[in-house]
Amino acid sequence: MNSRLNRVLPVLNWRDRITPPNLRADLMASVTNAAVALPQGVAFAIIAGLPPEFGLYASMVTAFVAAFFGSSMVMISGPTTALSAILFALLHDQAEPGTAIYIEFALMVTLLVGVFQLAAGLARLGSLVAFVSHSVITGFTAAAALLIAVSQIGVALGLRLEEGGTVFERLWRVIAAVDGVEPVAALISLVTLAIVAVLQSRFRKLPGFLIALIAGTVLGWALDAEARGIDLIGTLPAVFPTWHVPQVEAGDIRLLAPGAAAIALVGLLEAISIGRAFALRRGERFDANQEILGQGLSNLVGGFFQCYVGSGSFTKSGVNAEAGARTPLATMLSCLLLALILLLVAPLVAWIPAPAIAGLILYVAWRLIDIAEFRRVFSTSPPETLILLLTLAAGLLVKLDFSIYVGVIASFAVFIYKSSRPRLQVTAPTTGRSDRRRFRNAQLHNLVECPQIRVVRLDGPLFFGSVEYIEQQFRLLEHERPEQKHILFYLKGIGRLDLSGADFLRHEIRAARARGGSFRIALALPLLEQLRRYHVVEELGEGNVYISKAEALEDAIAELDFDICAQCTKRIWLECSRLPGAELIATDGHETQPDTGDLPDRD
Repeated sequence: MNSRLNRVLPVLNWRDRITPPNLRADLMASVTNAAVALPQGVAFAIIAGLPPEFGLYASMVTAFVAAFFGSSMVMISGPTTALSAILFALLHDQAEPGTAIYIEFALMVTLLVGVFQLAAGLARLGSLVAFVSHSVITGFTAAAALLIAVSQIGVALGLRLEEGGTVFERLWRVIAAVDGVEPVAALISLVTLAIVAVLQSRFRKLPGFLIALIAGTVLGWALDAEARGIDLIGTLPAVFPTWHVPQVEAGDIRLLAPGAAAIALVGLLEAISIGRAFALRRGERFDANQEILGQGLSNLVGGFFQCYVGSGSFTKSGVNAEAGARTPLATMLSCLLLALILLLVAPLVAWIPAPAIAGLILYVAWRLIDIAEFRRVFSTSPPETLILLLTLAAGLLVKLDFSIYVGVIASFAVFIYKSSRPRLQVTAPTTGRSDRRRFRNAQLHNLVECPQIRVVRLDGPLFFGSVEYIEQQFRLLEHERPEQKHILFYLKGIGRLDLSGADFLRHEIRAARARGGSFRIALALPLLEQLRRYHVVEELGEGNVYISKAEALEDAIAELDFDICAQCTKRIWLECSRLPGAELIATDGHETQPDTGDLPDRD
């Protein structure tokens, strides 16, 4: 009962943190948050093809609801660059950006995203989202950044260009119209871009976005930008959002639903990855399923209050954490403070020149491309590199929302491929500095193997998807080592076992015995019950299932062909000192080990 109540009212999990010192810290952080949210809300709404007030509404309503019902202590939700870009990519072919029907479509998409996310939260799919590779987000974000950049270059240069198309189509239009550049527009965007870049890199505690926007606005006023035909933001129709049900047809909902599903997935990936990152950094608890519920409710409520789709914002969350926030109260207070600020400065927003906003957006796009992450992925993981490049290529050459599906499919394909090829290795004993017997990969460490016993270790799942690969490896080992008729299969690293895996074990048990050998299994206790349920123990015999590898080896050695032992010079087992031929000198010139008894194994 208490856990259900805590899911409905997560504030019960952190209300004890609301102490006078924490309250003061949250209040101070809220001031900084509100200063950052105002220019970003305007900029992100324009990226989405919406009037600026919709970004401000989302910065208040969506952020407040997500903070109240989410799981993170410091993450701030609201409009983000990636979601703004994908919303624009989804809708700009359906309606003219900024028009009434475009706005209705954007609000309907937000409601659908909320429904999809809420359903995922109620189904507790938080762990499933984690299977999507982080490289998908890296590639998608880079594609979104390039799309954002080329869509704003024309605005920054004072050009009036046709909307729509891929990154390359948009870039070509800019190049073709370069003779019509307005110098004042270019100067305003360049000054705004330079100021925000310097402040964000050198003076991060200052509200760089707000200062840069004010500087661009003052420069536009001084150079009489409006008289030169440069667009201004214009007067906000209302400071506060109102209740509004999106006016769309049923057919439009079917048309918008696939794109909304992609946005819902991207939003959850953003929010969960940001929430987990800050929770680990701060040593706090994070519940992915609770965060999914919070994100779903924030978009569902926001869709009815003129907010467009939102998610966790890494930039605003980072500012919130650096400003000293202790609880989600910092976010909620910043939403109220932003509303108060808008009451005072709303008339001034009308004078913001569009190139100043473009300068801010170009900076955001530049920061979105994580070159260091690209290098890390390229240098460490070919499968992740493939996922990243496929996602990026789809975003640049086809459509941004389509790239998400490409990345997700590639992620699951890589996961399935890796699961179907678990690590299977032949191991052999070696002694370290402590003289305790250790088993290592025989091929990797160039270790001598026993002529009669093969110790095989499996790390990974033994299920229908991996059985074929594991069986191929067993046949290869059997071909390479035909004399090793006694098999010890070490399953302590196994992920899971199903009926197909059990059938494989029963087949190998019978095959080993048919060759005149034996088959033993060493495992962890939780796996024993599964082997009994699938009748593997019945086939193998209770006496051939071991918790200790040392005991399994001792029993296997008792079944060896001692005539072979008498001629053997390898003597890799400690127990070999008690077998016929122990007086022989090893072929490598070293004497055999003395009879010290069996020492415990350590993997």
